[in-house]
Amino acid sequence: MLHLIPAPLHRQLYRLADRWRRQWWKVRRPTRNSVLVVAFDADGRVLLVRHSYGPPVWALPGGGIDRGEEPAAAAVREFGEELDCPLSHVRELSHVVESDAGSMDRLHVFVARVAGTPRADRREILAAEFFDPANLPQAADRWARRWVAEAAAGLQQG
Repeated sequence: MLHLIPAPLHRQLYRLADRWRRQWWKVRRPTRNSVLVVAFDADGRVLLVRHSYGPPVWALPGGGIDRGEEPAAAAVREFGEELDCPLSHVRELSHVVESDAGSMDRLHVFVARVAGTPRADRREILAAEFFDPANLPQAADRWARRWVAEAAAGLQQG
């Protein structure tokens, strides 16, 4: 049903919702459960995305874990929803609890292989591009830098 909203309006609604959500987190201080996906292509490049909301940075795809959902299933679902692309060889890289924007985030980080062609929906995701893990764009966020480095080191060792 949301696809019936014109894309420019949809992006504006994402920006408004993100601002409201971050303010609410500062007041409520919830504990969230979320996933990030460090997805590599066959050439060893990592996929980063630009969201239509929040800071204008390159980030890892991901999102929230639904109630009763397994983290690995959430990683596959979120990646598919955001990029209309399946994943293969999904494995958990790390699980941490960290403060983020006023909330505590139980973050599950997964490493996977892209099993198709990711496409930005131009609503939530403005762009999706592959990068050399050793040469991330200057505008890559701290999470991308941290988890790409750890995942790439693990790939070189294993």
